[in-house]
Amino acid sequence: WLERYCRNIPDAAYALADRFWPGPLTMILERGDMVPDVVTAGLDTVGMRCPAHPVCRAILTAADLPVAAPSGNTSGRPSPTTAQHMLEDMDGKIDGIVDGGPCTVGVESTIIDLTVMPPRLLRPGGVTLEDLRETLGEVAVDQAVRRLMGEGEHPRAPGMKYRHYAPKAPVTVVRGDPARGADYIRTHLEEGDGVVCFDEFAGQYPDHVVERLGPARDKAAQARHVFDALRAFDDTDVSAIWAQCPDDAGIGLAVANRLSKAAGFHIINVDEMGR
Repeated sequence: WLERYCRNIPDAAYALADRFWPGPLTMILERGDMVPDVVTAGLDTVGMRCPAHPVCRAILTAADLPVAAPSGNTSGRPSPTTAQHMLEDMDGKIDGIVDGGPCTVGVESTIIDLTVMPPRLLRPGGVTLEDLRETLGEVAVDQAVRRLMGEGEHPRAPGMKYRHYAPKAPVTVVRGDPARGADYIRTHLEEGDGVVCFDEFAGQYPDHVVERLGPARDKAAQARHVFDALRAFDDTDVSAIWAQCPDDAGIGLAVANRLSKAAGFHIINVDEMGR
């Protein structure tokens, strides 16, 4: 199918597919003539992925052609990781939901652009930057992964724009040493604020709504829980949200990216205080 729907496919695509497909990796490639404009928003590239979920694969097998599948959330909202999340955003807008159970990774797929050299990471996800570099060698990271997009810049992939993945209440991200970050949040909390924190610190915020992100050392758990935690606050009346954040190693880059986007890159790094 890749050769049927794409052209000028680099060797890197086959190396990545051999290692990571089926799985959470989307490759940006030059589209072939039969891929319609409605799928690519008129661009000459298309994102291709081979998913691992057995229900999704059964649907693709029955369809016997590629399926154009945008994210199942209202633009800007936290991504759904359960059928109930999908219902919250899409009830009345779609014909039905196929419930394949909760997402096993949580954050969306990694997106890598293979139409440029070196290949460029556009969105971190379940396949880590370290994984990509181990397979391909040099991989650049798009600046929008770690900072706000500037005036006039246009997103090259889903989730790159300002304040994406956001709950209704404003978010402040606290990065750095987990214990210091927890202390910072505790001393700056105001009445009515909510907290997203690592499990070890969940008991430090009595009288506040707290959502657990997962253990501080378990980034896979954090990736599974980050959207659940952000969405949960929309069922409360919290006025602001403070969120602890992992470092950028491994899948922590994806978790940090989603939290930073939700906060519009309003970030406090406790490790840089007092320097």
